[in-house]
Amino acid sequence: MTYKVAAFYNFSPIQEETITPLLKDLTVLAAEYEVRGMILIAQEGINGTICGPILGVAAIQEKLESLTLENSFEIKYSFTSKHAFRRFKARRKKEIVTIGIADIDPRISSGELVEPAEWNALIDDSSTLVIDTRNEYEISIGSFEGAVNPHTETFSDFPNWVDQELRSLFQEGNYKRVAMFCTGGIRCEKSTSYLKRVGFSDVYHLHGGILKYLAEIPKDSSRWIGECFVFDHRVSLDHDLNPGVHRLCFACGMPLSPNERQEINYIPGIQCHYCKDVFSDDDRARFKERQKHIKELEERLPGNTIWPSA
Repeated sequence: MTYKVAAFYNFSPIQEETITPLLKDLTVLAAEYEVRGMILIAQEGINGTICGPILGVAAIQEKLESLTLENSFEIKYSFTSKHAFRRFKARRKKEIVTIGIADIDPRISSGELVEPAEWNALIDDSSTLVIDTRNEYEISIGSFEGAVNPHTETFSDFPNWVDQELRSLFQEGNYKRVAMFCTGGIRCEKSTSYLKRVGFSDVYHLHGGILKYLAEIPKDSSRWIGECFVFDHRVSLDHDLNPGVHRLCFACGMPLSPNERQEINYIPGIQCHYCKDVFSDDDRARFKERQKHIKELEERLPGNTIWPSA
């Protein structure tokens, strides 16, 4: 495995005057060490996923840790034989993960952290309501057994689901507590903070998210079913944190299994069964031209270091 992938976040106050020079320094370091990925910086903290040579990832981490922030970074590692990103971006954002509600601060109030070793016992308890805080397309390829799917398209949809459906679901099921999880933990920091704000008292979330759970819990005792969606060109990870079998549809961005890529409606780079009735003929003509250029590039560079998409 040539490349190291680091997914990390940190909810700590960052001074506005620090952000611009930090973005520039990170961009210079990434170019020097051939690191790619995305780092988002806001006054509430830092969120990112990067991929590159081990020394390059370490250089980026060293720069971030030199900030001497209030809290330490929550970070998960995996490895890959091909680069997980095509380019590097460092951006200023209003929120490092967008929930769209002012004054949600996980540093002040959030759910109780549950370590992976204790997670199975918590979600096996019938009085625990288990909620997957991720989006519909992520949940479609894997989740914890019995977890509730809120059917959200973006994380900013989650508070509406809480307000409209969660309270009645909680009361009708006579549950005693809520347990939530996401990919790496960052969305649960904010979603559990929101639940506490609207009156839920016994709220828990998986420390380090699905990635930490898969890294620490053996397959034979795991409650995880399927693969874990990741926001890079690997698309999904299996229980060993190796790249999974899913690939993205270039047209609509949905993750596709090998069986879905065999369906009659599937045309590589142009359409899949999710989007076959979504795009116009002009759209498909553009997709077809783009796919032709991709194939030409692959033929010219057969040893390319980028994970393919469907």
